Amino acid sequence: MKLVIQRVTEGSVTVEGKIIGQIGKGYVVLLGVGQEDTEETAKRLADKLVKLRIFSDADGKTNLSLADVDGEVLVISQFTLYADCKKNRPSFTKAAPAALAEHLYEVFMEHLRPQVRRVAHGSFGANMQVALCNDGPFTILLEG
Repeated sequence: MKLVIQRVTEGSVTVEGKIIGQIGKGYVVLLGVGQEDTEETAKRLADKLVKLRIFSDADGKTNLSLADVDGEVLVISQFTLYADCKKNRPSFTKAAPAALAEHLYEVFMEHLRPQVRRVAHGSFGANMQVALCNDGPFTILLEG
């Protein structure tokens, strides 16, 4: 599983001209699922996401977690994180099949919900437009 975590002041996702998910301060997470991923992987990375200390404290040091700042999360499915770009046309054979990917995407979000004030999301498999204001900018790649 691969997560691109962007610390944001706000984020939203739009499908067919309608905003379907929106957050304030927190993370926009692009989540890719690989063929070898399991429910355990999804839960472990959800826990890690909540505990990451990448928000600034009063001294400007990155010491605060999502829970510490009462942050929100917007999760977007992103199979393209598994692109193999050895050739000019990317191959996505390392990405999980759609049924497994959607299941683990849901498991990830369900595991987050009790730990985070708001978990918003996109629409699995849809053409989405994601808007965000990256705070810092601060972007991290987390793999598991």
